[in-house]
Amino acid sequence: TGYEYLDHTADIQLHAWGRSLDESLEQLVIAMFGYMTSLDAVEIDEEFSSLVGSDIEAEGHDLKSLIFNYLDEWLYIFHDTHFVVKEVSVSSIDRKHNKIRSSAQGEKIDLTKHTQGTEVKAITYSNMQIKEADNRCEVWVIVDI
Repeated sequence: TGYEYLDHTADIQLHAWGRSLDESLEQLVIAMFGYMTSLDAVEIDEEFSSLVGSDIEAEGHDLKSLIFNYLDEWLYIFHDTHFVVKEVSVSSIDRKHNKIRSSAQGEKIDLTKHTQGTEVKAITYSNMQIKEADNRCEVWVIVDI
């Protein structure tokens, strides 16, 4: 499992991978938050995580829209509550109905403690890719910065 950043004109491409779609999507959220701040300084605030990061649902009309809406929901939570995700767990993906449920742990951003990276402004569909093979799934998503 892992993630990396790939340069893209005026945007950044997130590339995440794992043994399954679940793991890849967990890494995708971590990649997005890791671009906005150094996750090494983020601690787990159980109470705040439970309050704003539990049972987050997203859905779409196909897999790409599901991934878009999933990332967009976590980005919305960041902008609304200033919650920075350090760890995320996908509890279920319903591929037939294109629904996902996940929870995360982290804390409220504190610029005296957390470095300020580049803010992600929006998720895009541009060049979105999902590649699944035996015991390997990779996802690429370009985000507007």
